[in-house]
Amino acid sequence: MFGRESIEYKSNEQILKIREAALVVADIHDALREAAKPGVTTGELDLVAARVLQDAGARSNFLGYYDYPANACISVNEVIVHGIPGDRVLTDTDIVSFDCGAIVDGWHGDACFTLCMPNASEADRKLSEYTETAMWAGIAALATAKHVGEVGGAIEDYVDSFPEDNRPGLVEEYMGHGIGSAMHQPPDVLNYRAKNKGAKLKPGMVLCVEPMLTIGSPESKVLEDDWTVITTDGSNASHWEHEVAIHKGGIWVLTARDGGAEGLRPFGVTPVPLG
Repeated sequence: MFGRESIEYKSNEQILKIREAALVVADIHDALREAAKPGVTTGELDLVAARVLQDAGARSNFLGYYDYPANACISVNEVIVHGIPGDRVLTDTDIVSFDCGAIVDGWHGDACFTLCMPNASEADRKLSEYTETAMWAGIAALATAKHVGEVGGAIEDYVDSFPEDNRPGLVEEYMGHGIGSAMHQPPDVLNYRAKNKGAKLKPGMVLCVEPMLTIGSPESKVLEDDWTVITTDGSNASHWEHEVAIHKGGIWVLTARDGGAEGLRPFGVTPVPLG
């Protein structure tokens, strides 16, 4: 069923199908956390994602998307998003973001996490922590928000809570999105406050919330491969994302095994599973 702005509203049964795809993404994340070690190439890690997809009878929603050449996006250090896996060898000081997706029976899962290698700097570890918290702040806002724009407001408020001289950069060019029978659907889910409140939140919406923060300037540029986005000042970046369903009973974080219970607890929000 489609509504204003071609937003796709899912039934509870369809949300349960999306949950299946979302849990395949969770499996990919688990496998990557285990496999990502210093000395391993990002291309080898992409094959890890491919094997999990194959074992699950799923397929990547990234591979072939506008000719994207890999199963996952693996973004190292100064790469903010859309890093193409290849021969880059991970070192023990890297910070790496893994954006992964899966399609099961036509329904899409999508989520990202950041991993710090064993000797990554304290600044990088804090950056990942801050980005993950910003994501949960945005997700928590969905529990009571009336419009999708409140997600970006919550994320920006969290980032702005840091002293100006210690505030991470908030990337504005890339954002979250609706998801369901396609990977990217309306509405846009901004990571900052905008004058336009955005679409009204209604049961049946499934949204990806995905802030990206940087240690330095949030300004970015796209490399010649037309995919890889890096910081213009060379500072490191972090990217976290979860897929969230809104239904009549509440919100449910589909790509989190616990439905988002642990991440939402500090915000006083309890997720409500279906089924």
